[in-house]
Amino acid sequence: MHVCVLGQGYVGLPLALRAAEAGHTVTGYEPDRKRCEQLAAGSSYIEDIESTRLQRVLRSGAYTASSDPKDLKGFDVAVITVPTPLTDRAPDLSCVREAGGVLAEWLEPGATVVLESTTHPGTTRDLLIPLLEEGSGLVAGQDFHVGFSPERIDPGNADWRLENTPKIVAGLTDACLRQVKAFYDSVTEVTVPASGLEEAELAKVFENTYRHVNIALVNELSRMAHTLGVDVWHTLELAATKPFGFTKFLPGPGVGGHCLPIDPVYLSHHVKARHGQTFRLIELAQDINESQPDYVVRRLQDSLSRRFRRSVHGARILALGAAYKPGTADARQSPAVQVIDRLRTMGADVTVVDPYLSDGGSREIPFAAVEDGTSVADFDAVVLLTPHGEFDLTQLAAEAAYVLDTRGVMATAPHVERL
Repeated sequence: MHVCVLGQGYVGLPLALRAAEAGHTVTGYEPDRKRCEQLAAGSSYIEDIESTRLQRVLRSGAYTASSDPKDLKGFDVAVITVPTPLTDRAPDLSCVREAGGVLAEWLEPGATVVLESTTHPGTTRDLLIPLLEEGSGLVAGQDFHVGFSPERIDPGNADWRLENTPKIVAGLTDACLRQVKAFYDSVTEVTVPASGLEEAELAKVFENTYRHVNIALVNELSRMAHTLGVDVWHTLELAATKPFGFTKFLPGPGVGGHCLPIDPVYLSHHVKARHGQTFRLIELAQDINESQPDYVVRRLQDSLSRRFRRSVHGARILALGAAYKPGTADARQSPAVQVIDRLRTMGADVTVVDPYLSDGGSREIPFAAVEDGTSVADFDAVVLLTPHGEFDLTQLAAEAAYVLDTRGVMATAPHVERL
């Protein structure tokens, strides 16, 4: 089949390459011409995709990157994997609209269009289908097939990849579902049919809402435990010994990445805008998690004052990690970035070290190089924000004057404090 994947980012590129490896002829449509040129040269900008893998499918002729809409002509299956960010704290579906408009021009009878981009329930039916029908003159469910299949990509996760992560599939009609399922059966090991489009859309935002709410719960628990003088990390270890009815979540400097700070807002915003109802738990979780970077800064400020009788202003602080999670170069919505920004705003001299972003690749972090001869002991404080495996925590504990460990990965000591 001729498969077109619209958007060659962290979701689209893995899907496009997997489809090519499965025997399909794939066009990776990416409006960004610089990205297309990079892909055509066999250079991957997605950390989970090795350039050698990209080069293999390019040599086979099964995959082509293009920014020309004409290359979408004659597609059998088109999958939309474009971003759905927040703009002014409201869902921004402009990229989905653009993708739908582009596809409608080349939509032919018998073809299948699938939306993978995360969004609120009703988007496929109320937004995408009308765009496709108006632009093509065809009727969804009658002349062409439409479906929704939420992405479940977890950057940096070597265990759960696209091909072995269960894939939810949904269709406008039973015939649509069969076509959508048949395609994903060719690229993934397990497909999970949904009874309808909206159920599949809601499942995606709920998955991330579940994590968002539970992270907020342990973040607030950690604040309360600190006030009470209780070790929250040991408390969570004790609770995790219960073999039923409990899932272990851990505190941290906040939530980041492409999902947690954004997806739950899609659900709460949609419910409020469409029905005038407030999803109170989501909004409360959002408030807690968004305030967590400020809490980290306050804890660091209090410790500097209590231990060394000095303020954050003018203090030399070493920030370890800027990505939102260990083992990746992904700094999107990273709470580490927010902590660093706040410390700098308060007048701290902050040096950021991240082995995945050491070339200044993060658009949000102005990196300061660590001069030769500078040691951890030269800093007034170290704040461990993202515990990459490359960090030598034993050496850090031995050399640092004070460490605030926001992830609970270091053994406690008189000069090592967990969040």
